[in-house]
Amino acid sequence: MVDRGILSSLRYLLADVIGDDDETPPFLPEGLPEPVMAVASDGIHLLIDYQGPSYAHLYVDRLRRFIGKRGVDDAMLTDIARLMAVRMSYEDPIRIAQLKLFELDGRPGASAGSVDVKKFRIEELIGALPAVLAEYVLDALEWAGWMHKRVSIRFSTASRFGIRRLKIEAGLRRWRLLSVRYAKERVWVERWLHMIDRSLTKQPRAAPAIVQTATMIEGYGDVYRQGLADWNAIIDGLVKPTFDGVLALPDLGTAVVEARAAAMPDPRQAALKRRIAEIRARVPAGSNAAVPSS
Repeated sequence: MVDRGILSSLRYLLADVIGDDDETPPFLPEGLPEPVMAVASDGIHLLIDYQGPSYAHLYVDRLRRFIGKRGVDDAMLTDIARLMAVRMSYEDPIRIAQLKLFELDGRPGASAGSVDVKKFRIEELIGALPAVLAEYVLDALEWAGWMHKRVSIRFSTASRFGIRRLKIEAGLRRWRLLSVRYAKERVWVERWLHMIDRSLTKQPRAAPAIVQTATMIEGYGDVYRQGLADWNAIIDGLVKPTFDGVLALPDLGTAVVEARAAAMPDPRQAALKRRIAEIRARVPAGSNAAVPSS
């Protein structure tokens, strides 16, 4: 069976590419608890500004999976709604240009303008382009050994030229859903949601900790890459093996929190890998670690 999230992504991508995204903004999903409505509404408005109504529909479809699901209370659903909106509005150069332009709208003294300088890896800049173009450029950069070079980019509202360039960069939003970066982000969001869903079945008490792992990934550049690498290390080293019955961790939630506490801004992940190994060494392997709901 084809994953529903993939079908939704493709449907909304096609709607955005073939013309102006004039789809009606989505309503809050039916059955959404009242305490979650404000956060979900904010998420919808954020994603309309970020990409358009079709993209906000994808957010609502993803959120709908957890409405009324056993083990998901209002607090957890609120966290899922909030964190999913944040991750779906990830910071790429297009988004930073959008936010810089927003400063011109109704801000006192906006005519004076300002300049922000952001540092990206060159692969991030290329990754914001449509994959059909980006993949060739990335291959060439890798061949030249420039893949991880850092580039400083100015985002300026201090001149007409700077504003014009921001508008061009923000206009790349049209092609964002075809980009290398979006493909990776879609896979990440779907995997995060899948791990939450598996936790609700295998270890319900661990689900809140797994929801909160989304906060590990933020920003851009080295901070983003470090957070993503740390998240994958914890999921692949502790969470997935437990759900697969390979690792017997009866209290997965505590193990995830413990591992997160060891994560440091270290590209080698020495402390984190050591802590994951210590956690794994405390329990026998080869038995099913699922714990019934309590």
